[in-house]
Amino acid sequence: MRQLSLDLSIFEATNKDWFQNILAKLKVKQETGWTDNFGKSLRKCLIQQGVAPVKTLSLFSGGGGLDIAFHDSGFQIIQMVELENKYVQTLLKNSLPGKWLAGSQPICTDIRNYSPDPNLKVDFVIGGPPCQTFSAAGRRAAGVLGTTDARGTLFQEYVRILKILQPKGFLFENVYGITGANGGEAWQEIQAAFQEVGYKIYFRILDAADYGVPQHRERLFIVGLKEGEYLFPYPTHGPDSLDQQSYYSAAQAIKDAAVSDVEMGLGGRFGHLLEHIPPGLNYSFYTKEMGYPHPIFSWRSKFSDFLYKADPQTPVRTIKAQGGQYTGPFSWENRRFSIAELKRLQTIPDDYELVGNQQVCIEQIGNSVPPQLARILAISILDQVMNVKLPFNLSYLSQSHKLGFRQRKRQLTKIYSQKAKTAIEHLSNTGEISSLTCSIHEDKGETIRFLSKENFSWTKEASPESVKIFLTYDLNNSFLVISASTNEIWKEENEFVIDVYPSFGYDEWVLGTRSVKLCAKELDTQIFTSLWKAFEEKLNEMTGKADLVQLSGYYQYNARISGVMNFHPQREVDSFWRVVQCITRCIGTAAQLTTTELAKQWGVKEENIFLYLQSLRNMGYEVRSHNTNPQISMGEYLIPYAFPTLNPKSVQLRKSL
Repeated sequence: MRQLSLDLSIFEATNKDWFQNILAKLKVKQETGWTDNFGKSLRKCLIQQGVAPVKTLSLFSGGGGLDIAFHDSGFQIIQMVELENKYVQTLLKNSLPGKWLAGSQPICTDIRNYSPDPNLKVDFVIGGPPCQTFSAAGRRAAGVLGTTDARGTLFQEYVRILKILQPKGFLFENVYGITGANGGEAWQEIQAAFQEVGYKIYFRILDAADYGVPQHRERLFIVGLKEGEYLFPYPTHGPDSLDQQSYYSAAQAIKDAAVSDVEMGLGGRFGHLLEHIPPGLNYSFYTKEMGYPHPIFSWRSKFSDFLYKADPQTPVRTIKAQGGQYTGPFSWENRRFSIAELKRLQTIPDDYELVGNQQVCIEQIGNSVPPQLARILAISILDQVMNVKLPFNLSYLSQSHKLGFRQRKRQLTKIYSQKAKTAIEHLSNTGEISSLTCSIHEDKGETIRFLSKENFSWTKEASPESVKIFLTYDLNNSFLVISASTNEIWKEENEFVIDVYPSFGYDEWVLGTRSVKLCAKELDTQIFTSLWKAFEEKLNEMTGKADLVQLSGYYQYNARISGVMNFHPQREVDSFWRVVQCITRCIGTAAQLTTTELAKQWGVKEENIFLYLQSLRNMGYEVRSHNTNPQISMGEYLIPYAFPTLNPKSVQLRKSL
């Protein structure tokens, strides 16, 4: 029964307990593991009610998150189409008799090669294509490419299949960045494509935490219908729920989950930093903006999940399918979450078996639609689209009703700032924050390092393809001078000197010394790279800052440091070194530019630009193009920073310019 025509005030007053009534009908108590019980009880209830299964096709099935939910909600998943064999193994395992998706048929194929029988009876289609091209990661890489990327056009295959099968409706899920790709053009294209094959669409951005998932996960959901209308269901949890039901917290969700496959701590370069981060915060705890007295990172220089420690009293932030060593969420116990815990945080049933190694399991979890959110959507579709008489009522949002999760997210900044302040005061009082910038003392010395010509590693031990670099340091409160040579017999004069100083308007020079000089005894690209590597090493030693990016700031903001490179007055240098000189002054950096624009800014011939860009890569500069980052327009290039940043872990090393 849908009470859609009621006055909103009456609607809220008479239906505020709608979800509690469903729980009572299903005999489910909201305790640890309740979402699993909800799915099992819902399935049993609908079978007892005599609800005829809705024949459903699943596309881009992944590890089966949507399939779990719709299977529980009276939909018969007749086929599940998935490209990745490693994910299909999970679908096969769980489609066996007695398993969660019993009776389903997984098909391992590229959707572009999938042609369903036109006589196949399908009432509904579910799924969402890969989202990387529309995601936040895509935006950070250099804008959102959207439907002009091969992955972004997979929605057209979705539309093709709708045109063949003509189901009553479909559910399409994706990242909300899809609405802003290509300045909104991609979103208009997607809407038009669905409408051209006969579907009126209804869409909303929903936060999974609002529907009983212990995870904040904002995604766009589109419901397309051949006929009729659709309203999205009211949130079941959080401030937007009619009965103000509390969020399902992370601590409650993972209680008693297995942790046998997890080691304490993170290790590596930044692992030790996790311990002092207050629950709910990330690397930004160690920034000036959060009040940390000796900042290690620059504001917004990392993704928000970098060193993100979950708060046990709230839902966690979005679980990612891919990430590095320091990609959260991490447990408030200063460790990684186990696979069993991550499944709970995504509301994937405990007895749903994920096949594969740890990383493959994490991929399946991070790519899944949380089943509990999808169950609420599925029963709302049964009610409104399939006209099934349910043994309970649902409450629906009017099309104009705005949810408040975005506003609440903005309010969290103040809360986290206060948490950071309290934690910093505690660490200061206990002596766990020591002054690094005040410990500068006279320091002169010589040392040897090895620079790898292949991956730009900077080590104390020689390795194949490495170059031996002789270094001297001269450090005091007035200056830091680093000199480098490939020959232990030093020349008196410098071939070039790079003076590094704070950019105009940035007076917080955290080094504790007024100036930095990088001096080269040879005009050599490896010496150039080595000087910056040596500076970065000294920076970390003196201030705790992770790398030069943290001193300069993320490239999409104004650079906080500048460099002036001067050559020996009697040295004639070629045009490439003049290009390097420009780059150290931030000329031609931090912007997507064509070869024509770069040639003009650097004062060189355009025909040589690509050769120069390749040479810069060989010096350790990160140079991005359409080939390395498809979000960048063809014919444009991006040099993010004025100094070399490539290292053995750089993704760009594995890409061709």
